[in-house]
Amino acid sequence: MQFRYDYVVFPLIANVVAVFLCMPNMDTGNSDLSRAEELKNLANEAFKAHKYAQAIDLYSQAIELNGQNAVYWANRSFAHTKLEEYGSAIQDASKAIEGYYRRGAAYLAMGKFKDALKDFQQVKKLSPNDLDSAKKLKECEKAVKKLKFEEAIAVPESKRESVADSIDYRAIEVEPQYLGARIEGDVITLEFVKKMMDDFTNQKCLHKRYAYQIVLQMREMLRALPSLVDIKIPDGNHFTVCGDVHGQFYDLLNIFELNGLPSEENPYLFNGDFVDRGSFSVEVILTLFAFKCMAPSAIYLSRGNHESKSMNKIYGFEGEVRSKLSETFVELFAEVFCCLPLAHVLNEKVFVVHGGLFSVDGVKLSDIKAIDRFCEPPEEGLMCEILWSDPQPLPGRGPSKRGVGLSFGGDVTKRFLQDNNLDLVVRSHEVKDEGYEIEHDGKLITVFSAPNYCDQAHIETYGYGENMGNKGAFIRFEAPDMKPNIVTFAAVPHPDVKPMAYANNFLRMFS
Repeated sequence: MQFRYDYVVFPLIANVVAVFLCMPNMDTGNSDLSRAEELKNLANEAFKAHKYAQAIDLYSQAIELNGQNAVYWANRSFAHTKLEEYGSAIQDASKAIEGYYRRGAAYLAMGKFKDALKDFQQVKKLSPNDLDSAKKLKECEKAVKKLKFEEAIAVPESKRESVADSIDYRAIEVEPQYLGARIEGDVITLEFVKKMMDDFTNQKCLHKRYAYQIVLQMREMLRALPSLVDIKIPDGNHFTVCGDVHGQFYDLLNIFELNGLPSEENPYLFNGDFVDRGSFSVEVILTLFAFKCMAPSAIYLSRGNHESKSMNKIYGFEGEVRSKLSETFVELFAEVFCCLPLAHVLNEKVFVVHGGLFSVDGVKLSDIKAIDRFCEPPEEGLMCEILWSDPQPLPGRGPSKRGVGLSFGGDVTKRFLQDNNLDLVVRSHEVKDEGYEIEHDGKLITVFSAPNYCDQAHIETYGYGENMGNKGAFIRFEAPDMKPNIVTFAAVPHPDVKPMAYANNFLRMFS
């Protein structure tokens, strides 16, 4: 049995799977990781010199500093076999298998199929007769092969033509037997939106002509906006901020029931992650887009990390769009998502962003406004951090538990607010038991608007049941003081379509 001694340890996404290789959230943790790697390298040298007992001791020291690294367990297992200590070798090999397996699952959840393939190849080496691992390895091989083919035939971004430019929705005929919501001419009215929502509630589809019209109008509207949008709320008026909805259409309707429909007098900001996970994402996105087309100042939309091709491919939106609409809509939504603004500022006081803050101090609102956002999210930089970062309780900055972005403390929040003469950061991106959480000495609020997220607790379809899942929340701000008033709510029943019904097979394999 052969092992690779210089395997690189990557940070992982912790909110998708139970991640075995989770990195600490402290600077001292970083020094422990560095020291553990040094010890591993010394152990490798001892192993090569046939000093197996010394190698075991050094691997053990590395494991004490970072027991989450499957490589250390695997290498120590191999050293044990050289000393014929087979019981210890089996125990360590089991730890290594678990580590590679879970890291591979995490990479799959992030859409990093090539990295996942490497880990499942290691699992196969450690456990060659395990049928489950062999199946997942085969699926990884198929995914990587498909990915390489797509990369080979891909058109460079600079030469890629917009799918939106090829669509003429007016040429699409509406069949006489279609009885659903209709747009008369070019104007999307409240009557149309209400009829469309009623149809969606009864699990009826919107005609593709009108779906195209909504999405294409939305694209033109979003393209004209800056990456950071300033919103002015007149004195005496209110403004509502919602967090992640994640395809939970019936809970979106409940928000409107509790707080009123979007209008110029009752404006909303939905702070990203409209789609994925929940299996009514098409209904959610078309509803939000239709309200925006109806009255641009009635609703504002921020991009979340799930408004991206890589996430939509895995977490259900792509499959749902393909099932309910068409393949062309998959590309069209991807284009429109790249037009979504990245952040909003309310009355020059409240900074609203999906993920969080930045890896460096001194970022100004003008820097955010200058971001060229018309692309898929990069894996580093301001745009990445806006979409992916999370707060942490400790001061300073640490590695992200998700494997993308970073974790930032209250001192980082305080400096950002001071640098930009702001009072408060509102962000989303994380499920919270109460639907919200106030952190960083009251300077940061997380709001999450998908109650009973992914059906954590069972509610009987259109019936009654005990809801033990998380609550949802939204925040109402009243001008001019702009103090947050947080409203929480419970989940409502929905048709018997389970979350992730359209998700990638990889996620179902690990559920």
